[in-house]
Amino acid sequence: MTQLLLLIVFLLVLGHVPPGRSEFKRCWNGQGACRTYCTRHETFMHLCPDASLCCIPYGVKPAVAHKPQNV
Repeated sequence: MTQLLLLIVFLLVLGHVPPGRSEFKRCWNGQGACRTYCTRHETFMHLCPDASLCCIPYGVKPAVAHKPQNV
Protein backbone atom coordinates (compact mmCIF):
# COMPACT_ATOMS: atom_id res chain seq x y z
CA MET A 1 0.00 0.00 0.00
CA THR A 2 2.87 2.35 0.82
CA GLN A 3 4.49 1.71 -2.58
CA LEU A 4 1.23 2.50 -4.36
CA LEU A 5 0.92 5.77 -2.44
CA LEU A 6 4.54 6.68 -3.30
CA LEU A 7 3.92 5.89 -6.96
CA ILE A 8 0.84 8.13 -7.06
CA VAL A 9 2.72 11.00 -5.37
CA PHE A 10 5.66 10.55 -7.74
CA LEU A 11 3.42 10.67 -10.81
CA LEU A 12 1.65 13.78 -9.54
CA VAL A 13 4.96 15.56 -8.91
CA LEU A 14 6.33 14.44 -12.28
CA GLY A 15 3.31 15.96 -14.02
CA HIS A 16 4.22 19.42 -12.69
CA VAL A 17 7.84 19.37 -13.90
CA PRO A 18 8.44 21.36 -17.11
CA PRO A 19 9.95 19.51 -20.07
CA GLY A 20 13.73 19.29 -20.02
CA ARG A 21 14.49 21.02 -23.32
CA SER A 22 11.90 23.79 -23.20
CA GLU A 23 14.53 26.50 -23.69
CA PHE A 24 15.89 24.75 -26.79
CA LYS A 25 12.85 24.64 -29.04
CA ARG A 26 13.68 23.39 -32.51
CA CYS A 27 12.44 24.64 -35.87
CA TRP A 28 13.13 24.22 -39.60
CA ASN A 29 13.07 20.40 -39.49
CA GLY A 30 15.26 20.32 -36.39
CA GLN A 31 18.09 22.33 -37.97
CA GLY A 32 17.26 25.66 -36.34
CA ALA A 33 16.47 26.90 -32.84
CA CYS A 34 13.72 29.20 -31.61
CA ARG A 35 15.31 32.12 -29.76
CA THR A 36 14.69 35.74 -28.86
CA TYR A 37 17.87 36.85 -30.70
CA CYS A 38 19.98 35.06 -33.33
CA THR A 39 23.76 34.89 -32.87
CA ARG A 40 26.07 36.50 -35.40
CA HIS A 41 26.70 33.05 -36.94
CA GLU A 42 22.99 32.51 -37.64
CA THR A 43 20.31 33.96 -39.87
CA PHE A 44 16.62 34.51 -39.19
CA MET A 45 14.30 32.42 -41.40
CA HIS A 46 10.76 32.75 -40.01
CA LEU A 47 8.83 33.06 -36.76
CA CYS A 48 8.30 30.10 -34.44
CA PRO A 49 4.81 29.33 -33.08
CA ASP A 50 5.63 31.23 -29.86
CA ALA A 51 6.59 34.37 -31.91
CA SER A 52 10.32 33.92 -31.31
CA LEU A 53 12.86 33.86 -34.16
CA CYS A 54 13.83 30.64 -35.96
CA CYS A 55 17.63 30.97 -36.12
CA ILE A 56 19.53 28.79 -38.58
CA PRO A 57 23.32 28.52 -38.91
CA TYR A 58 24.74 30.03 -42.12
CA GLY A 59 26.05 26.61 -43.21
CA VAL A 60 22.53 25.18 -43.48
CA LYS A 61 20.89 26.03 -46.78
CA PRO A 62 17.12 25.73 -47.14
CA ALA A 63 15.87 23.56 -49.99
CA VAL A 64 15.04 25.65 -53.02
CA ALA A 65 11.96 24.66 -54.98
CA HIS A 66 12.81 24.42 -58.66
CA LYS A 67 10.47 26.20 -61.04
CA PRO A 68 9.45 24.23 -64.11
CA GLN A 69 10.95 25.75 -67.22
CA ASN A 70 8.61 26.88 -69.96
CA VAL A 71 9.44 24.90 -73.05
